[in-house]
Amino acid sequence: EAVAAAEKLAAREAKLRELRLQAGQTPERTNVKQQQQTATGPTHKNNHKHKKSLYRNNPMLDQTVGEWLKRDGLEDVKSWEIDGNNNGGVGANTGTGTHSLNFQRNNTGAIRVEVLVETRPTIHSKWHRYGMEMCNRLQVGDFIDAADNDCKWFEAVVREINSDTIKVHYMGWSSRWDGHILRRRKDNNTSEACRKLPGPPAPLWSQTSSWREQITINDEVEVREASSLAQRPKWFRAIVKAVGKENDKVRILEGGADLELYGDNKKGREKEPILLLNGKRQVFVEVPQENFNAIIPMKQNISKLLHEQAKSKSTVVPNPPYMRWVNLYGEEICERNTHNTIPKGGGDLNGDDVAQPPATVKYIHDPKRAPVEVLRPFNNVHGAGFIREHLKGVPPCPGSVGLHNLGNSCFLNSIVQCLNHIEPLTHYFIKGLYRNDLNENNPLGSGGRVAIAYASLLNDMWCGEYSILAPRTLKTTVALFAPQFNNVYQHDSQEFCSFLMDGLHEDLNRVKVKPYVEDLDGNGMNDDEIAIETWRKHLLRHDSVVVDHCQGMHRSHLTCPKCNHESLKFDVYSTISLPITKTKGGGPILLSSCLKEFTTAEQLDMENAWYCPKCEDHVCAKKHITLWSTPDILILHLKRFTFDACHRTKGNVVRSKVEDRVNFPVDGLDLSDFIIGPIDEDSPPIYNLFGVSEHSGTTANSGHYTATVRNSRDGKWYRYNDSNVGITSGDVAITGGAYVLFYQRSRGSSKWGSMENMMKEKQIDPYNAISVDQDGFTQVKSKKKKKKNSP
Repeated sequence: EAVAAAEKLAAREAKLRELRLQAGQTPERTNVKQQQQTATGPTHKNNHKHKKSLYRNNPMLDQTVGEWLKRDGLEDVKSWEIDGNNNGGVGANTGTGTHSLNFQRNNTGAIRVEVLVETRPTIHSKWHRYGMEMCNRLQVGDFIDAADNDCKWFEAVVREINSDTIKVHYMGWSSRWDGHILRRRKDNNTSEACRKLPGPPAPLWSQTSSWREQITINDEVEVREASSLAQRPKWFRAIVKAVGKENDKVRILEGGADLELYGDNKKGREKEPILLLNGKRQVFVEVPQENFNAIIPMKQNISKLLHEQAKSKSTVVPNPPYMRWVNLYGEEICERNTHNTIPKGGGDLNGDDVAQPPATVKYIHDPKRAPVEVLRPFNNVHGAGFIREHLKGVPPCPGSVGLHNLGNSCFLNSIVQCLNHIEPLTHYFIKGLYRNDLNENNPLGSGGRVAIAYASLLNDMWCGEYSILAPRTLKTTVALFAPQFNNVYQHDSQEFCSFLMDGLHEDLNRVKVKPYVEDLDGNGMNDDEIAIETWRKHLLRHDSVVVDHCQGMHRSHLTCPKCNHESLKFDVYSTISLPITKTKGGGPILLSSCLKEFTTAEQLDMENAWYCPKCEDHVCAKKHITLWSTPDILILHLKRFTFDACHRTKGNVVRSKVEDRVNFPVDGLDLSDFIIGPIDEDSPPIYNLFGVSEHSGTTANSGHYTATVRNSRDGKWYRYNDSNVGITSGDVAITGGAYVLFYQRSRGSSKWGSMENMMKEKQIDPYNAISVDQDGFTQVKSKKKKKKNSP
């Protein structure tokens, strides 16, 4: 209503040729209607226009009017007076109205001038315009144009109003960039602190473009990356493919970015994303960079999608996040070149013109930052003797943050950097989904403390505010429940990885009360039946996000050399430990050769003898292990460290390291030939490398650990050497130091390593296995007695 009143007043003032009365200023020119009259009546009309400003009740008025008359060629005016009659409230205490001035010329008669004036009772009273000025009628939630410290204008929403300043949120920017601007123009009363702030606001779209109102198909805009964080979003160029109508039914947005929520829960209003002017209009955009960043780019092209849309009788066919709907008036979309400056029609659409990082390591650091001394190990303890905490700064990419060495803690840093980019696991923690699964009463867990410490570290790694972190809380928490890590000794990174994964699983185990479950011996059963029953029994005691994504099964077949008795069992694994096979002539060792060796039958020695229930004796059985299924996240452990008995000293063991280089594929590791279980065509066992834990030194409990990891956001490779982070490539990790390899399924997802799909096809309930108590009694459902019919 205030805006409407102001616009109505402005139109009226324009119509009556507004003359502002501001005492003490040089007169400004405004339109004045002039009409000549003679003693016998009007002879003609002269529409000559003058731009003037009048001063009412001012000693300088005579001089001012004289200057106007002289300027406009009316020097022959001998006198002038204010007409006693007025219209519109000039005589009121405060207000606006029309008034007349009569000018008497020497020879031709009088000139009548009609003006609009504003009055107030005293010089200390507020003008009538005061309540209509923008700075005085703003309210929290109003949309305006606001400048930043660089004098760039953005669409903004008012978050807070103070006497001299206004706090604004800039549309399309995270709340960390919210700032204060002046409420009014600077004057003598403006404080020194406020003088440094940007100028006062302006009406919406008076300084910015109303591009949302004019958007059309094929326009280029910026769209927020679907997987980016709300506090530190990343922006891609997008092309508008369809524009919805204002009265269309609001569509559910799929595959879009998480946006910041605003609102007041105390007043009963749920928090929700901002919509400029509460506009509900939506647009359909194509974001080519989303397709390029995918692990396996989408094979469908736009023509195929258009063909599918013709069949579905729909305007467009979403394929998020590559092609999706967004709110036109929301914060997921911005005008072109708001965040990124890209030449029109060019840029990072297909990735062809994106410069690839060199294979050599190039460390990234803030050029303004003072040089950091490289700390050498003291008494073979890396990083000891210094207190290290989080270091504020901008990382080279979200999630690519260095980790301080807290005293030979490089084994922890190396594993955390790899686990950090298990996308489904990290998403689960950052979104807070883990809170619903915390198992605080599990005696095999830490009461949820390891999971909470890990989640806190991940949030710090992805918030975008730190360049280096100190994983002190995670290290301390782990040491409370695993005393072997409560020291400053070096440890095996693979052992720590297994413990941390097991700890997270138990802290997040959805099974609150574990029943007693006997092992299943599959003699007389086919493989499918053994696999299904083994997995169902496994779910009776183990069900977590780690089980969903990181566990598979292998088939173990034992044969007694004396009586040929066989034992067939299926075992669940999280890591596959592969032997490193020596080649003739010192040729290259292939990862596929290590896998073949792992799945080749072997004769057990007496130290690993198997007890044959038929012979009732320990025998050197023949053991044959084959892979039944593989999870979405595949962890391969290269057995570089051997343990040999020392003949010189009885009871001692000598550890040695295999330094041979194992050639493993960075992309396209195909395990189809090694899996004997069912394979889902939509999620084949083809894997891409995303992390390598590396070791340099002679034994697993000495030396130094680093990591080479592919960032799950930008797809680039980074090398992590404790607090140092540098750009590299995946091929750099193929060295004699590669120790633990982390792979992710390249296409699709197969929960429980395809066991879920297998049981669905057979219509078997995975959570309805039969359990047995500790006394060997099987649980059964009670039968209700039938009621006898009354005679």
